[in-house]
Amino acid sequence: MSTDDNRPPAVRQLRLVVEAEDHAAAVAFFRDALGLPEQAAFTGDGDARVVILDAGRATLEIANPAQKRMIDEVEVGRQVAPRIRLAFEVDDTTAATGRLVAAGATEIAPPTVTPWHSLNSRLDAPAGLQLTLFQELRDLDERATMDGFGTDRHRSR
Repeated sequence: MSTDDNRPPAVRQLRLVVEAEDHAAAVAFFRDALGLPEQAAFTGDGDARVVILDAGRATLEIANPAQKRMIDEVEVGRQVAPRIRLAFEVDDTTAATGRLVAAGATEIAPPTVTPWHSLNSRLDAPAGLQLTLFQELRDLDERATMDGFGTDRHRSR
């Protein structure tokens, strides 16, 4: 939405739907270990189940292939990410990484300070998902004044 556009946003929520073969293990991992509060749960015929977890504010990060490769290099040191990777902002990356590894995740890369001033770790998680846990080390206003930060609409093309 541009700053001169007074229309309300057309999208009210981003909901990522993930099929998990081991539904109970995935729910336990994301709800209990990661700490995403349960918002709703539904059951249906044929043992159909879904649990909706509140992940706070949602954003959609669209990266070109060069950026995806650069993120992998910074966080892991090699190319490992699939086309879709989930990133969760946490208060303490080191503690959250340890808690999730204890709950069944596999650490791909330990917490690492990135050029964009966050502390990131990479994990393989249940339901075949790859996660980045990140802790912001500088607030958005501080980062906006640094080279390489800002918004696309403010960059010269």
